[in-house]
Amino acid sequence: MASVKTSLTTAMIRNLKAPEKGRDYYYDEKEKGLVVDVTKNGKKSFYLYKKINGRPIRVFIGDACEMPVTKAREQATKYKTALKNGINPNEEKSKIRREITLKELYQQFMERYSKKVKKSWKYDEYEIPRFLGKWFNRKISDITKLQVQKLHENITEENGSYQANRTLERLKSMYNRAIEWGWDGVNPCIGVKKNKEVKRDRFIRPDEFPRFFEALSEEENQEAKNYILMSLYTGARKSNVLAMRWDEIDWELGSWRIPDTKNGEPVNVPLITPALELLKSIEQTSEWVFPSPKSASGHLQDPKKAWKRILDRADIKNLRIHDIRRTLGSYQAITGASLNIIGKSLGHKSQTSTLIYARLTNNPVREAMETATNKILEYKNKE
Repeated sequence: MASVKTSLTTAMIRNLKAPEKGRDYYYDEKEKGLVVDVTKNGKKSFYLYKKINGRPIRVFIGDACEMPVTKAREQATKYKTALKNGINPNEEKSKIRREITLKELYQQFMERYSKKVKKSWKYDEYEIPRFLGKWFNRKISDITKLQVQKLHENITEENGSYQANRTLERLKSMYNRAIEWGWDGVNPCIGVKKNKEVKRDRFIRPDEFPRFFEALSEEENQEAKNYILMSLYTGARKSNVLAMRWDEIDWELGSWRIPDTKNGEPVNVPLITPALELLKSIEQTSEWVFPSPKSASGHLQDPKKAWKRILDRADIKNLRIHDIRRTLGSYQAITGASLNIIGKSLGHKSQTSTLIYARLTNNPVREAMETATNKILEYKNKE
């Protein structure tokens, strides 16, 4: 039996020979406590060895032939932090092994991960039971790659490519968390190919606007009507407009400060004259600009019925509420705004999200080219 201190690398681990008997231990010099355990059968595993109150604790980390050394060091650090805080990873692993139905994994996923990490956790809370609920009573080890593939195909056919891909991503993330928390199975989503997605570029076209505004003026749900107009005037995300509060409005500066956005940073949205006039016309009966007594949150949630009525009256097809946001960006592009300005007005953290509007800037580009060419031809005419 060998016990060696060394700086672990993937190549070194790959070349380690199996001992004739017993086990060999290779302790990492960079991450104290991380060790590669090599058995006489050639099995190589990462472990964390740590003494707590004089008692040695051995925590399995992963297969050393599959897990990168950097990942093993990261996991060893996490386990040491857990032990320092009085949490025994082995006990946590035992717990996750006992809770192996998909429903129990979903519940842990929501409480331990989604609600703590994701701003869009409410979508997980709604969509996971909706599309995966029929598997909730099954053990997670019983769900196979073939079954996941079939589920993905069925959702694609019934609910579209986008929904199928989001469901696959959520299920894959749930299994990844289970493995991280100690489950020693294989993620059945690995190798299941997502559908190719075409980035949506729909917005309200010029010929649709007269019918749209006429239908909107006839809408009887005043909160929904106001919400749609504010979305059009600000280009803000649906969730932010729905949760708009009066104390976020700066009347003097004519701006709206959104404290919590999708990209994790606060955003100040300029309020143009129509937006300010709309706000002044709304009676302040609640902390919310668009209140709803029927909603648990106290504000309007998702005016799907009002939106459908408006589209039906206007005879407009294939238009979603989110397309209102894209409409403002599209008309900025059409009227010559730069992609940088469009991105800032829509609160994009990366310009990648703004590139979809590049195709709409042809007219301003054409005008700039014509202006430059005319200038060039002036010199020709002077000859």
